[in-house]
Amino acid sequence: MPTNTFYNLSGEKKDRIFDAALQEFSIRTFSQASLNQIIKNAGIPKGSFYQYFDNKEDLYLYMLEEVSKEKTEILSHIEGMDPDADVFEVIERRTREFLERGKVKPGYVEAAMLMEIDNSEFIRKIRKSSADRYVKMAERDKARGLIKPEVDSELVINMISTFNLNEYFRNGSDKERYLKNLGDAIKMIKEGVCL
Repeated sequence: MPTNTFYNLSGEKKDRIFDAALQEFSIRTFSQASLNQIIKNAGIPKGSFYQYFDNKEDLYLYMLEEVSKEKTEILSHIEGMDPDADVFEVIERRTREFLERGKVKPGYVEAAMLMEIDNSEFIRKIRKSSADRYVKMAERDKARGLIKPEVDSELVINMISTFNLNEYFRNGSDKERYLKNLGDAIKMIKEGVCL
């Protein structure tokens, strides 16, 4: 995570660094992204970067944390999300809201999708952590009697994630079609696994 030196920077400078990172990570996977390009786009000396962050991984984690804070803030203002919603409803709702946020903050959705196709160990760990949250929700739904007990929760979440990623790259520019197809796929999976 960033150093205290970074947190002491002006808001404008912190925003420039964040925006440069988002710009690079929204057009290239983490593995392909150029730290030199981020530094150049942020308009800071390379030595200064290392006063703010240890490495590219550190910067990426900071970017994810900032995006996550905004996402949490957005989701906390959403009306109508039932706290007892099943994992399928949560996935659909979060996907819809994240796409909406992407209209306001270009690069968020693209960076998230590129993260899904990066195969570095660093990114695989991040993806697993994210998927585990949904697996836990599916397990909770099994305990509540909403999903058949024999269903492999991890497999169900992987199926939805894989479809989500493929559908985004097929129809990402047509958000309504993308969301409709994702909703239809989730409905089919849900009908197969729910009681």
